[in-house]
Amino acid sequence: MTVDNPQSRIFITGGSGFIGSRLARLAVERGHAVTVVTAVNNATERARCDALAQAGIAVQVAPLEDSFAVARSLIAHEVVIHLAAAQHEAQAGESHFHQVNVEGTRRLLGLAARAGVRRFVHGSTIGVYGAASSGRILNEESKLAPDNPYGRTKAVAETVVRGFEGPMETCIVRISETYGPGDMRLLKLFRGVHSGHYLTLGRGTNEHQLIYVDDLVQALLAACDAPKASGETLVLAGSERVTTNAMVSAIGAAVGSRRHVFHAPMWPFVAAAYVFEATLSPLGLKPPLHRRRLDFFRKSFRFSTAKAEQLLGFRAETPFLAGARGTAEWYRANGYL
Repeated sequence: MTVDNPQSRIFITGGSGFIGSRLARLAVERGHAVTVVTAVNNATERARCDALAQAGIAVQVAPLEDSFAVARSLIAHEVVIHLAAAQHEAQAGESHFHQVNVEGTRRLLGLAARAGVRRFVHGSTIGVYGAASSGRILNEESKLAPDNPYGRTKAVAETVVRGFEGPMETCIVRISETYGPGDMRLLKLFRGVHSGHYLTLGRGTNEHQLIYVDDLVQALLAACDAPKASGETLVLAGSERVTTNAMVSAIGAAVGSRRHVFHAPMWPFVAAAYVFEATLSPLGLKPPLHRRRLDFFRKSFRFSTAKAEQLLGFRAETPFLAGARGTAEWYRANGYL
């Protein structure tokens, strides 16, 4: 693993999110000076910001649209790690995603360059690949085919970053499914497996290449300084591929549940998601079920991380079973499980 510069002053957007809040904490533990600028949209994000502030981390609660607040906070920082994004707002139209993910990135690039930032690390997503890989191994050169507003606008944001002209270095990282302590996205899955009420949609044979959050943080910090990463796009994923069924089995072992997992056909849920999206989204209402949520059971991804290994000296070290145990321990310690 490339050793990150202990003197870096790092500016993190999206610090109220799962990845951003974990990144801020571990970056400080590794000797970095960190400033977080983030919007706060719910009680979980507020609690994360409060915890960061209590840990002595500078937190500026402001949306990316507040150019004055962002520019003021950027002063004297060497690196930006840009993680803020519109992602889960299923009720919002594509224009909202474009405004946050594309124009927000464009605006932040300009502010960072004017502040004298040395490197801009842009957090993208494997969602830019879109449909299932059909057994192919995807890498940084694979064709992009995003199939939802989040993926489409993140792909456009990548072109904005690549097209940036100026002395500031840029690096794009496509982040795979991430889990670990602090993750609330998989909480329902852990609870369902623990209670025995979990239902797998479809056969459960689709593949995931998840990355444990602490491994991801190591890679993000390496991307701040690795000389060869400048101007590059890198896929950050785990080193292990697991099916949905294997994930559920590992989570069962982590939470101490040996109960049988039931399967249900996928098509009724896909049909329901189409109906909810068609009727509720135009009214600005969040659908209780949408197609992106079903991707967990439908899409398979296989990634090559050879480029990240070569340029960052990075390889994810945490197998899913060990990561699931660490996540379950965090849920228990915080009263979630």
